[in-house]
Amino acid sequence: MSTDNQNNNTATTEKEIIKIVAKQHDFFKTGATKSYQSRIENLNKLKGALLKYEAALHEALKKDLGKPEFEAYLTETGFSLFEISESISKLKRWMKPKWALTSLLTQPGSSRIYYSPLGVTLIIAPYNYPVMLTFSPLIAAIAAGNTAVIKTSELTPACSAVIRQLINETFAPEYIAYVEGEVKETTILLQQKFDHIFFTGSPRVGSIVMTAAAKNLTPVTLELGGKSPCIVHEDAKLDIAVKRIVNSKFLNAGQTCVAPDYVLVHKSLKEAFLEKLKERIISVYGEDASSSPDFARIVADDHFQRICGLIDPEKVVVGGQSDAKSRFIAPTVMRDVKTTDKVMSEEIFGPVLPVLEYESLSEIYDLVNQLPQHPLACYLFSENTAIQQEIINTIQSGNACINNCVFHAANPYLPFGGVGESGIGAYHGFHGFERFSHKKGVLKTATWIDVPLTYAPYKNKIKILRKVLK
Repeated sequence: MSTDNQNNNTATTEKEIIKIVAKQHDFFKTGATKSYQSRIENLNKLKGALLKYEAALHEALKKDLGKPEFEAYLTETGFSLFEISESISKLKRWMKPKWALTSLLTQPGSSRIYYSPLGVTLIIAPYNYPVMLTFSPLIAAIAAGNTAVIKTSELTPACSAVIRQLINETFAPEYIAYVEGEVKETTILLQQKFDHIFFTGSPRVGSIVMTAAAKNLTPVTLELGGKSPCIVHEDAKLDIAVKRIVNSKFLNAGQTCVAPDYVLVHKSLKEAFLEKLKERIISVYGEDASSSPDFARIVADDHFQRICGLIDPEKVVVGGQSDAKSRFIAPTVMRDVKTTDKVMSEEIFGPVLPVLEYESLSEIYDLVNQLPQHPLACYLFSENTAIQQEIINTIQSGNACINNCVFHAANPYLPFGGVGESGIGAYHGFHGFERFSHKKGVLKTATWIDVPLTYAPYKNKIKILRKVLK
């Protein structure tokens, strides 16, 4: 599939956006999206379209982000296809009403929880994983019986062109619509009345989205960022830790919301850890990572300049090289970093890994608490079960992973999301279906008997009521 037509794209006008949203509200009211058969049919249509456009999406990911095909399939198209297959195979079970307990006061009767679609949803996708972070929430929206309006990032024009073509070819706009444009068009979208907004991006923009949504009392899912710590404890299996940290940190050139943002390594391991990090980076990407076919590029010039500004050359152990023309920044490790260093003042979102040392767990907690927001993920390398449990229970984070990094996000059976400033709500698999659904509690009361306890007059009934509600 060619993406040559991307330069001919024009922004969607305000009038067109208003019309799209109105048509989706009208279409949703027909009930056409709600049946099991409709949901399955549309999930299969999306799966077929992803397979058809897979090569074009990989080509676009290479163009926009320099993403290797393996990474493109692992983290973008392959993950999306797997999630669709999981949704198709389990949707009937997900849709089935769930039994709930019935209290003594509401007897005789039975209780169930029904999952009903929210309605017209808006999905705003970011630039770092433009395919997966468009289609993963869309899969959940379709599975839950909603309509959706899609807005992708203007920073990945090649990917946006293919996604637009895929959406427009596969679905009617009153069901799934793609909106073309940049910040102006996103602002117009946020002024419309949606039944749910799903946003992935920075905390700064997330605050804007939430403010706009509040005006219409629209519920939101916000998948944001945060400085995710990676702790390498003194009993860690160092070789495995190094391999997994390098793999996760430099995937997509560090442009991953759940990438380990910095490493806290036990003082006794620091020098050996730094040496092994250097050796591993060179063995994976070579002496000159710009020649590696397995290393991506930074998405845009301003992001390139920002990341370069975080590097302190005097603290670089390996890497530090960059090329503005190709937006290449080498896999970089910095040692002896302090919390006051610029690299610790914001989420890095690039291939720069600061390394700090610690001796006691209390030092870790103090450091993490100094940072301005809860981390989206927390990583720990340790063989000690007690230490593992203490870290999980003490550090407040969206998710956690023990003896690995990032891969918790690849498990669709786990909820994925932030906490506090790192996000609101979680999705993936059933959790995505649930996020795009309203859990409707339904009590069915029997008519074969009519208990008079709650009817007036209330004389002499309160003693009985106290026993029932005891």
